[in-house]
Amino acid sequence: MNKYIVVNQPDKWNFLVDNITVISSQDYLTNPKYSLLKNARIFNLCKDYTYQSKGYYVSLLAEARGHLPIPTTKNIVDLKALKLVRIVSDEFDDVLQQSLKGIKSQNFTLSIYFGQNVAQKYKALSALFYKHFQVPLLRVNFNHTTKWNIQSIKAISESEIPAEHIPSVQEFANQYFAKKRYSTAKVTHYDFDLAILVNPNDPAPPSNPKALKKFVELAEKMNIYAEIIEPKDLSRLSSFDALFLRQSTEVNNEAYTFARKAQQEGIAIIDYPDAILKCCNKVYMAEALNNANISTPKTVIVHSNNRNSVLEQTGLPCVLKAPDSTFSFGVKKAKTKEEYDVLVTEMLKQSDLIIAQEFCPSDYDWRIGIIDNKPFFACKYYMAKGHWQIYNWKATDKNEQDGDAVCLPIEEVPKNVIETALKSAKLMGLGLYGIDIKVVNGKLMVIEINDNPNIDFGVEDEYYGDLVYTEILTAFKKRLA
Repeated sequence: MNKYIVVNQPDKWNFLVDNITVISSQDYLTNPKYSLLKNARIFNLCKDYTYQSKGYYVSLLAEARGHLPIPTTKNIVDLKALKLVRIVSDEFDDVLQQSLKGIKSQNFTLSIYFGQNVAQKYKALSALFYKHFQVPLLRVNFNHTTKWNIQSIKAISESEIPAEHIPSVQEFANQYFAKKRYSTAKVTHYDFDLAILVNPNDPAPPSNPKALKKFVELAEKMNIYAEIIEPKDLSRLSSFDALFLRQSTEVNNEAYTFARKAQQEGIAIIDYPDAILKCCNKVYMAEALNNANISTPKTVIVHSNNRNSVLEQTGLPCVLKAPDSTFSFGVKKAKTKEEYDVLVTEMLKQSDLIIAQEFCPSDYDWRIGIIDNKPFFACKYYMAKGHWQIYNWKATDKNEQDGDAVCLPIEEVPKNVIETALKSAKLMGLGLYGIDIKVVNGKLMVIEINDNPNIDFGVEDEYYGDLVYTEILTAFKKRLA
């Protein structure tokens, strides 16, 4: 097999390697002879791999030409998603902590040259990073809080190698390029490519890191390529076949933009933009549930003309909801008429219509997970400690921000709870929903239809385990069948 090292400026390449031709990225990308070349391995050592740079295109065109690039475009993209980097590195966290435990400072930089480090004690850790990311020249920065964490990770060029490391790196290069086989990722032809949208700054993410890791791992087993993407990746969306929203949904945030673009381009989605529009608006939900004769707490749509008569129907205390409130944000409780007047005045400045509901206290809410009109998990969400809601964002102790959750087999949930959940979900159409239901004095009341319900490792999957994730992934397969 022909081997080529591709760099930006061959005349500045520092290492002598036998039987391998060093060429420029410009030459590889533009010279027709390389597009016709068969059986080639391309070592892409360009100084920059950013999206649409020459380094990015070297690996991309190598794959298009049937060459074997190191790194692949997927490796390059993986480096940019720090959240995914951290999820992957969790797999060898024990090696990471053991390797760095003797370091006294709060920060540490590990330079990985062709899968090795100049210090023997970091050999195992360096090999693991290379195995996962397959970038020949790599630099990882760590910081220490309660344990060592990855702060940043990036590919480097040969010009960034310190002079004192050059002799060792020359030796590593000779060993590396003399190999007959490379531990490159096996080329897999996936059924489809799935983008999982995650916002690193989400105050209340619908899936925790371990759940995201589960989605990626189980997708691989189901022959689905899954990649974590972020709001800044909108321009890449069209390269995927399916989109899964794991960012809090609002009409005015990126999640809706992604869903709408996916819909326009015929990309399979969970969840649809229509579901976001409907579920994120409490006014719509109140009207839809009422028209379908689904029981809810006494509910009044409040506006400037009827605000003074609302309490005659709801009584006190009274729960007030902004139309687009999510995860208990924008949900207030008025204990007195004075509190009611102040809160309504404030909330009507933001929206012409708001929701008022009678206060129906309970120890817990049912959450029934529905995927395409099928229940697939059931939880009891208990109220946060000393609070009237599941979430208490004002709690100073983070452990007391939300209440306990208990997951149960669906067959142990009262039949009328499941039936009510299914009836409610059908109002929104196919998709992924979490139906919140209270039972007060034996009466069922739907509190919420959530278009983007939590799927957290250790909570919603507590009873059914991997099946919770595979049900969602199977729904994507059906959409693309």
